[in-house]
Amino acid sequence: MIGLWRRISSLSLRTKFVLPVSIIMVAGILVIATYLIERQSESYRRELETNGETMIRIAALQAESGVLFELDYELEELLKKFETFEDIECIQIYNKEGVLLAGIGEWTKDSLKRTRDVENEDGADDVGCDDYYVLDSEGQEFIILNHPVLTTSEELDRENLGITGGMAGNLQRTRVVEEIGQIKMVLNLEGVKQAIRSAQTATIVLTLVVAILAVIFIAFFVQLVTKPVQRLVEITDQVSRGDLTQQVVVKQDDEIGRLATTFNRMIESLRLSRDEIEEYNRNLEEKIIQRTLELEQAQAQLVQSEKLSAIGQLAAGVAHELNNPLGGILGYAQFALEKMKKKHGDKPESKEMATYVRYLTDVETQARRCKAIVQNLLRFSRSSKVTDFEDIDINTVIRDTVTFVEHQLHMNQIELEEALDSKVPVIRGNAGQLQQVFTNLILNAMHASPPESQITVSSNYSPPLGEFGGAIEASVSDHGSGISPENINKIFEPFFTTKDVGKGTGLGLSVSYGIIKEHGGEIRVESELGEYTTFTIILPLQKPTSVSDTHHKEYAVNG
Repeated sequence: MIGLWRRISSLSLRTKFVLPVSIIMVAGILVIATYLIERQSESYRRELETNGETMIRIAALQAESGVLFELDYELEELLKKFETFEDIECIQIYNKEGVLLAGIGEWTKDSLKRTRDVENEDGADDVGCDDYYVLDSEGQEFIILNHPVLTTSEELDRENLGITGGMAGNLQRTRVVEEIGQIKMVLNLEGVKQAIRSAQTATIVLTLVVAILAVIFIAFFVQLVTKPVQRLVEITDQVSRGDLTQQVVVKQDDEIGRLATTFNRMIESLRLSRDEIEEYNRNLEEKIIQRTLELEQAQAQLVQSEKLSAIGQLAAGVAHELNNPLGGILGYAQFALEKMKKKHGDKPESKEMATYVRYLTDVETQARRCKAIVQNLLRFSRSSKVTDFEDIDINTVIRDTVTFVEHQLHMNQIELEEALDSKVPVIRGNAGQLQQVFTNLILNAMHASPPESQITVSSNYSPPLGEFGGAIEASVSDHGSGISPENINKIFEPFFTTKDVGKGTGLGLSVSYGIIKEHGGEIRVESELGEYTTFTIILPLQKPTSVSDTHHKEYAVNG
């Protein structure tokens, strides 16, 4: 007994509570389920008894004429109506002498044991009825119902035999009820037993489900009570080891909640001093990292500014040096072509002269193309400390950029397709800076694209709607290597590049991001690794506000 008590006392608080309550609840549910099963079984039996008594009475009433005149065919037609009832084992109709007149089903059972009588609902047995339960040698149970077939006749007194019944209504008549036959109905209880078994199975399953749910609910409820205590024990053990970072979280106002609150206040004072030191160290480290990043960004912007300035000066010098020779070549080509056309007309007579005219026409065309490239280079090289905004056509800026980079695209066997919206309105901006942005995006797309691929440059106009003032979207799409998810949020950072060493500085997208921000717009990127990359520039129709050179860039990319 002492050993058993020690085992019980060593159990957890949750087990001590859940086990006895669960046993009591399951026992109660089983008792109730047993009672319900017995009541349901008796209900099924009483229903079958009532149905059998009703059917045999109806059959006795309808079989009166058939038994009286021994009309076999009429009795057989009557019994056919009962063939659809599965619980009827057999029905037999006898005359007064006990001769079988008609019947359905077979009843050849021997060694029947009478178990109990059927109780009538009104408490009194009908005359001539004998209803009882029997059990055969195989253990099957049946209900045998017997009901007499009655006929009613009227008799007149001998002194009134000469007077017809319709002459006087006060003649004394005597009604005589006579038993002329017997109906025997045997009901099989197999269907009832099957229904009882189904009900028992359903009740047992329901009982098990309710018992399981009850145990789960009790365990859950006990868990709510014991979990704070268990948590308090764990935190106490951690505090004893010097860990002051944990607190007991108890969302209840009972004794356990007040105990947890007191415990938390006890360790709060010990934790404050250490938290202050750790917070100071974290702040110091964050400030060092922040200052380092600011210095790196400032240095990167300075390096980029110097690089762009040097490239701009070099481009301006080269453009000016090339502009004058190209002007002379174009002028002489036009002059020679005009002289030849005046002398020989639009259709020269000799084949050789026609070849010269074609050559001069090609020289003029290519010289114009070179001059346009030089003009674009001059516009690209212009720079100033203050950004000057003017009315520009974004489609013109894109076409000038394409002219500037189409040679490199051709050398890399990449086709460029333009899909420009002709309804794009004029906006305020700096054409040179925007041309630099499109140049960076197209060249990046070229470096990421394989030969024989295509780059698409498109523009689209979104008109004003409600509070939206309208915007222009320009996109550069390629079907190249794409950008990995871990790098897509870093591409606008200075000096970040995925190109090989020596093939990129990682400043193009950073500068482009700053230029678009100065124009009051934004750059969005959408990419699928190994599939495609699309950069979309959104420029508002409103006049962009001026932005200082020290404007902080928020590197947020909508991927």
